[in-house]
Amino acid sequence: MNMVLEASPRKEKGKQLEALRSKGVLPGVVYGPKEPATAFALPRAIFEKLFSEAGESTVITLKGLGDDKDVLVHDVAYDPVSGHVIHVDLYAIEAGKTLQVHVPLEFEGEAPVLKGDATLTKVLHEIEVECLPRNLPQHLTIDVSSLVNVGDTIHVRDIKLPAGVTLTADPEDVVIVASAVVEEVIEAVPEAPDMAAIEVEQKGKKEEEGEAPAEAA
Repeated sequence: MNMVLEASPRKEKGKQLEALRSKGVLPGVVYGPKEPATAFALPRAIFEKLFSEAGESTVITLKGLGDDKDVLVHDVAYDPVSGHVIHVDLYAIEAGKTLQVHVPLEFEGEAPVLKGDATLTKVLHEIEVECLPRNLPQHLTIDVSSLVNVGDTIHVRDIKLPAGVTLTADPEDVVIVASAVVEEVIEAVPEAPDMAAIEVEQKGKKEEEGEAPAEAA
């Protein structure tokens, strides 16, 4: 998947960034082992659309800052009210060097165990792999059709990897497990005693025993 972002250098800092954001411009910075930190700006809407498709495990070509750079989205900051992206850090990949990246997992297929009284518990949602940038998968697919009985498990070692990609995660880690559905038993909470009724009952007993009711002071 060929993803491209067009950026432009920026000099705005601090409070000046709010003026940029109000115009729909997203500030960011790109850096890497052989890349000095460079501040840039680009249209926020374009980045948000691309990021929703690419995520953090897709190599993006960054243009407009001198030579084209292959980058990964390293960090994204969001506005807590609007939910819009307000800043992005991009990591410039060193050519010819392998990467260690967390790749998201996608689950497909139908698990026969779900026809009974069972559920699937996803333990991992991403795993770390190592590869050259050109071999980096956008996601890894997990087929759950092998989960037939309660207790059946898929481990990291069971994941099929594309050519040129190796695992750095523990192969014995559990990815997903078929679990029995546990019914929650809710005990009835006893009702609070009716204090007014108790007082009337106690008063009646005293009168029957010949005790005069207490006079109000």
